[in-house]
Amino acid sequence: MKKILITGGAGFIGSALAEKLLQSPENFVVIVDDLSTGDIRKLPPAPKEKMQFIKCDINNYREIAAVMSPFHFDYIFHYAAMVGVKRTQENPVKVLNDLKGIENILTLSKDYCVKRIFFSSSSEVYGEPTELPQNELTTPLNSRLPYAVVKNAGEAYLRSYKKEFDLDYTIFRFFNTYGPKQRVDFVMSRFINLALRNKNITIYGDGLQSRTFCYINDNVDACVNAFYKDEVVNDVVNIGGEKEITIIDLAKMIIDLTQSKSQIIFLPALEEGDMLRRCPDASKMMKLLKRKPVELEEGIKKILDNPEFITK
Repeated sequence: MKKILITGGAGFIGSALAEKLLQSPENFVVIVDDLSTGDIRKLPPAPKEKMQFIKCDINNYREIAAVMSPFHFDYIFHYAAMVGVKRTQENPVKVLNDLKGIENILTLSKDYCVKRIFFSSSSEVYGEPTELPQNELTTPLNSRLPYAVVKNAGEAYLRSYKKEFDLDYTIFRFFNTYGPKQRVDFVMSRFINLALRNKNITIYGDGLQSRTFCYINDNVDACVNAFYKDEVVNDVVNIGGEKEITIIDLAKMIIDLTQSKSQIIFLPALEEGDMLRRCPDASKMMKLLKRKPVELEEGIKKILDNPEFITK
């Protein structure tokens, strides 16, 4: 039996990861989350002998140590973090507090002989792109935003603990992931939420900033394959879509697919944090996925078939 800890497991990606891992009879999963942004309703149904949920703030050493001590986990997926451009900009000190959680997890993992840590980093580590597509070997460190700094520091922590304590790691650099059960304060879910209610869709700036989008199943399948097949060990992999789309074209696509009466309204550009382009080199991810990724239009239709959380 593999004992697995998922931090931030009541979040969008963490809960989907838990559901996938629980499909194997060999896995026992413990989910911790402080529920500040997570939602316990997102947890997959599972018997107690297969999954346990513990409310816990990993930035508090005593709380997470009390979880780590009795279980002696084999693997940890460290997904807990404050996320969202607006939220992280409005709460910069809380963002920096996540460094405590990273250090707590690594220190306890070293002490309890965890075999490997899987860390959810972010495309934000690239800052404003200096080359496209953005390759794992090119990290310019030109973003001063606290969220980007924390993710960069988290990656440095992992490399340092490997060098000094031989603690294995895998770094997932997540680009925009979307799908059912995503909170409504992310661009995809926000646009769909507004379109379904025929409300105006607001866009910061001119809408020409571009992003790629990765459907949740593609994200989870690639990450779980790295886990099961012992790939990307002590290395980094971008987890994201390959096809860029401008934000204004995304809004138009959603309006069309939902047959909405929404109008597009432009707001002043954000002062910082809204990078002009995001496009990963996803070649390593595609080798992990070993299938064709979900096309953007198909993924949006999947959300529309399951709008439970989008429409709240």
